[in-house]
Amino acid sequence: MKGLFRKQIIVPMSGNNSNSFMKSSFTHVSNLNRLLRNAKTEVAVDFIRSDPIGLVIVTNKVAIQSDLQIIDQYVKKSEEINKLQVEESRLPQSKSYLKITGIPYFPNGRIQEHLNASDVEMILKQNQIFDDIKLASRPRVIKVLPKSDIAIVWLDIWDY
Repeated sequence: MKGLFRKQIIVPMSGNNSNSFMKSSFTHVSNLNRLLRNAKTEVAVDFIRSDPIGLVIVTNKVAIQSDLQIIDQYVKKSEEINKLQVEESRLPQSKSYLKITGIPYFPNGRIQEHLNASDVEMILKQNQIFDDIKLASRPRVIKVLPKSDIAIVWLDIWDY
């Protein structure tokens, strides 16, 4: 299985926590399945594997928020790990990009001040079209041609 897919739950944590938790992974799979079954959810844990990010819990179906909460509570209550080094569990996300063309490279008409990533982030926060968009990295502002006053802005965004 290469890469991440939506039937996985990522639980970011330190490497020491991950290694400690994995020592009794079969027990954890059984306990998680019991908790999920008691909550009357259709999700079941197939197996748990360690990842550089932390733990990856592979399930039979795509988990919903209530399933993630059950898993979070279980992992954080585990005596084998330091719960302060465990982040909230989440589903995998992919990135897309947005390309905005025809933006003035010198927004104020002054050659000394050109458009930069901070300016773009500020503009995005002020525009309600971008309220539900989360940036995956800083915006990139690229001048179209060396003698041009037009820029292209590239935005990497998280897909949900």
